[in-house]
Amino acid sequence: MRIAPTLIAAALAAYLPLAHAQGGAPNDAQIAHIVVTANQVDIDAGKLAETKGSSADVKAFGKQMVTDHTGVNQQASALAAKLKVTPEDNPTSQSLKSGGADNVKNLQGLSGSAFDKAYIDHEIAYHEQVLGAIDKTLVPNTKNEELKALIVKVRPAFVAHLEHAKKIKSSLKG
Repeated sequence: MRIAPTLIAAALAAYLPLAHAQGGAPNDAQIAHIVVTANQVDIDAGKLAETKGSSADVKAFGKQMVTDHTGVNQQASALAAKLKVTPEDNPTSQSLKSGGADNVKNLQGLSGSAFDKAYIDHEIAYHEQVLGAIDKTLVPNTKNEELKALIVKVRPAFVAHLEHAKKIKSSLKG
């Protein structure tokens, strides 16, 4: 199974200043919640792209985001259960959820090529933020080695999703 690029990093990269303002890096329980929330944000947007996208590439990309991010959430949830870690809500995951809802609301008001462009632009920015968060916050601050290994394992998929979204963006210009 191909693992998705919107694990936890999106949340942390995008909202890193918020976490640091709250007194430091997130703990493993917070990171687990961020992972699930970040994936759900991309699942929700992907479902919308599957139905509202006008380009076959955008629809297929949305479907891939749903599949991949659902897979990561299943892995993260299984790991949390195994480790007996209860994901802990936190300002970063709350900000991710709110930002995701705002993005979906914005996208719902668009159609045709305007929808496709806005969705792909958001996916590029989101995956760039995820990669930054993985590298700068999540991996360095995750204490549990199994959770850290999962984050490291999914990183190449984030890179692949980012490159795929950029390729779609360039084809939308034409």
